[in-house]
Amino acid sequence: MTIRVMLVDDQVLLRTGFRMVLAAQPDMEVVAEAGDGVEALQVLSSTAVDVVLMDVRMPKLDGVETTRRICSDPEPPKVLILTTFDLDEYAFSGLKAGASGFMLKDVPPGELLAAIRSVHSGDAVVAPSTTRRLLDRFAPMLPATGGEPRHKELERLTEREREVMVLVAQGLSNGEIAARLVLSEATVKTHVGRILTKLGLRDRVQVVVLAYETGLVRAGGHG
Repeated sequence: MTIRVMLVDDQVLLRTGFRMVLAAQPDMEVVAEAGDGVEALQVLSSTAVDVVLMDVRMPKLDGVETTRRICSDPEPPKVLILTTFDLDEYAFSGLKAGASGFMLKDVPPGELLAAIRSVHSGDAVVAPSTTRRLLDRFAPMLPATGGEPRHKELERLTEREREVMVLVAQGLSNGEIAARLVLSEATVKTHVGRILTKLGLRDRVQVVVLAYETGLVRAGGHG
């Protein structure tokens, strides 16, 4: 299956570089490009795309709002935020808006390609350590609104699922969680899948954000 990629960035040179890297891959095709968020939404209305590489700082409509609008569709493409700075507040806002992860613009080509494939397969691509640092820094900015109803959502989880959710939110990989709880990695993956289904979440990034929003896990500490 060919992964249909869209490049959204106001820097033509950067889009050209990414397009050259992706064009060399047998399983990827750049099917669309846009120089700002408004143009991106227009193109997406008539073009089938699997993964959007989204810049955040653009004229007319920034990447965060564009991501929010894209992800409000019933069956949206996956969005991978591209940012210049690690732990950029835009990256956090992008995750909140529905992006499946974020990468630095100067990421090595191999990592970018792996990230696109991961996002396409349904995984989040914010490395656990980066997730932890990101949320430790920005958790104080999380809205406190709707705290109690969000807590009630967690009541749908079994004790084991809550335990797994806490470890996901602390930045542990499935393998690390399996070792910690003395479970098989396949069992952990099943638990994570059930957590996503029960809470109506799309990926691990949203699990982490919800865990912080509800106070299940706190910045700089454990649940």
